[in-house]
Amino acid sequence: MTEPIPGPSMSPLEILAVLGALAVVLARWLPHRTAVLLNGAATVAVAGTALAATGLRWQLYPVLAVAATVAAVAVARRGRRRVRRRFAIPATAACLLVLAGAPVAAWALPVPVYPEPTGAYAVGTAVYQWTDDTRPEPLSADPDDHRAVVVQLWYPAEPRPGAATTIGGRPSLEASQAVTAASADFFGIPAFLLAEAAAAPSHAVADAPAAPGDFPVIVFSPGLSATRTANTVLAEEWASRGYAVAALDHPYDAAITYLDGEPVHSRNILTTTDEDEIAAINRANIETRAADLSFVLTRLETIGLADHLDTDRAAVAGHSRGGAAALAALAADPRFDAAVHIDGGLEPTLPPGPFSQPALSITSPISAARNPDYLPTLDTALALGPAGTYRLSLPGAGHFSFTDAALYFPPVPSAVGTIGRTEGLRATADAAMLFLDAVLRDRPADLPAALERYGDLAFPA
Repeated sequence: MTEPIPGPSMSPLEILAVLGALAVVLARWLPHRTAVLLNGAATVAVAGTALAATGLRWQLYPVLAVAATVAAVAVARRGRRRVRRRFAIPATAACLLVLAGAPVAAWALPVPVYPEPTGAYAVGTAVYQWTDDTRPEPLSADPDDHRAVVVQLWYPAEPRPGAATTIGGRPSLEASQAVTAASADFFGIPAFLLAEAAAAPSHAVADAPAAPGDFPVIVFSPGLSATRTANTVLAEEWASRGYAVAALDHPYDAAITYLDGEPVHSRNILTTTDEDEIAAINRANIETRAADLSFVLTRLETIGLADHLDTDRAAVAGHSRGGAAALAALAADPRFDAAVHIDGGLEPTLPPGPFSQPALSITSPISAARNPDYLPTLDTALALGPAGTYRLSLPGAGHFSFTDAALYFPPVPSAVGTIGRTEGLRATADAAMLFLDAVLRDRPADLPAALERYGDLAFPA
């Protein structure tokens, strides 16, 4: 009774509360209005009490408030002259408008449902903090600080039926809520709008024993100001298919991360409009991220799970700014055998440099339409790579179709496209696996033919 129905994105109890409130509002205009009012009020009371016990979503507060107000006014005026129609009609219309807003808001900002991973493996996850003693921290006021990163590893695991799973990719509800609130604050979004997103269960089990075998590695960089769990759907899916995925929090870049238990907030607020200064800031950010990615690949060889990680078969990947960093890391570090670049605009004054490893770029046509320089700049960079480098335009995808935000953002085409909440993530996961299986696992495939099933394919190299 408390699980949302996919269509209206409301649970039966929530639907019952809205219908009860509708009866309360319309009782004045119906036969047997007293009975309708009382039955509607009773329905709202029962449904509201049950929802309060299981978790009341913000979309229902206006519904309960309208029902309570109308019922209270009706009781207070009982036995007195009825409100004149010229006042009652607009009041009823206003109440109906509020009630209609509840299902619309529930549909636009639904409780996210993380897709079940489709691979043969269960998924485990573990979190690490590492310090690179060879690099000073460029954004710290303390000259003795060295660059530290927080990494979350998703990996094929032994099944643990009934074990508690992560929440929004995080090991606990409290951690998910803290990160979601900080991200909402950074992006200027009221935190209550994302409350359901913070509490949605994902599928990995924290610190689960690894499955037998050694698995290729994907080191992943999220978008600008995004955190390591912004692409949990992709990480869980790839891990279920036999890859270990290490996603980073880039400190002072991620909306929030925690170093030694202390919160570190993003400093990605531009204080200049000078184009040269902005370009220099972007270049520094990409270079720092690329160095972080190489550092993580090195440190993965030292952890307890290292026997299950085949770092000799490694790819680098990223979304948005992380995609640009992935190409930079590919050019700078020959240990990466391939790259998956996901809808990341490049800094025109910082091409990644020639690279000999193949790359797959997956792009949004909406991003390309909004920025005429995007694809030409990207294709120029991809042309520095070898044959076997591809650019795939995913029809209907928006910039956030490649992230978990597609599960719960309002369905605004400019942000999440028209491809649907899960279809963009599924197509991205599948296309990346086709490419990486061919490169890292030597699985023969006619890649152009296979990739063309997902969209428009170009051959920049």
